[in-house]
Amino acid sequence: MTFEILSTSPTFGYYALEPVEYLQNHDCKIELVPQNKKISEAELIGKIARYDAMIVGIETITDKAIQAAQRLKIIAKHGAGVDNIDVAAATGKGIALMSAPGANSDAVADLTVGLFLALAREISSADRSVRGGDWPRIVGTQFNGKVLGIIGLGQIGKKVARRAQGFDMKILTYDVAKDEAFAREWGIDYVTLDEVLRKSDFVSIHIPLGPSTRRMIGQRELSLMKREAFLVNISRGDIVDEKALYCALKESAIRGAALDVFQHEPPEGSPLFMMDNVIATPHMGAYTMEALRDTGMICARGIVEILQGRLPQNVINQEVFK
Repeated sequence: MTFEILSTSPTFGYYALEPVEYLQNHDCKIELVPQNKKISEAELIGKIARYDAMIVGIETITDKAIQAAQRLKIIAKHGAGVDNIDVAAATGKGIALMSAPGANSDAVADLTVGLFLALAREISSADRSVRGGDWPRIVGTQFNGKVLGIIGLGQIGKKVARRAQGFDMKILTYDVAKDEAFAREWGIDYVTLDEVLRKSDFVSIHIPLGPSTRRMIGQRELSLMKREAFLVNISRGDIVDEKALYCALKESAIRGAALDVFQHEPPEGSPLFMMDNVIATPHMGAYTMEALRDTGMICARGIVEILQGRLPQNVINQEVFK
């Protein structure tokens, strides 16, 4: 029997071939939606009935699309967060939902540190100036020896903390779920969110999006930060109130920000693009060759296990197996 697999992810199968080959070697035929095409809800509803499994990226998978599925046994997220998928609808339909947490954590942690260094040394504006024929004297600030505030000490937050130790930084963190053993080992202090914002020179966000974290960083929170502080959001765009961030940057309430995620992607016409102290990247935190290969293999193995009647790791709604 040949299983039909649909991938709507713009990255699965395009940069690492091993996951596709793995599926093909396990009686799976896979269709990849072209990278330059964003499949609409109507298009997905029209074709989803014939597939046994689905691989998705950051595109929205709605209740209507899930209800149109007839043979679907698993939705595999080619990444970690599943806030773009209607989990309740999938569970109600008896469809397993899995993700690949941790597979891209090194890639995301690397970019976090890279963005902080780019902000601190004004690398983007220096590059633009030199390309434009100028040779300015740009005076930045040092990253090492400062206070780093990490909002969310999960897998990515922990790897950011390890990297920060190499810069001799004092690390503060806020998280509702505490890993006291890790904090003791790495000299990290758990404090309140307000304390993280007040005391940190650099603040990075590594939390999932949910009702309690939507617009978590707004006008009040930004007003607590130091005027010389930098903010990096590499988690989800809706965690930061972009209007409040624009005002804070315009009024020099904080020194700069780097965003890899936005409330709307792509963020066409965002006023943040007019700010010289903003670095914008295209939700690329997880995109390294190594991370895409590892994430893809987690998805491919999970799909094969489900289709062969086994329970894979990283299933979010395990109640469907009861």
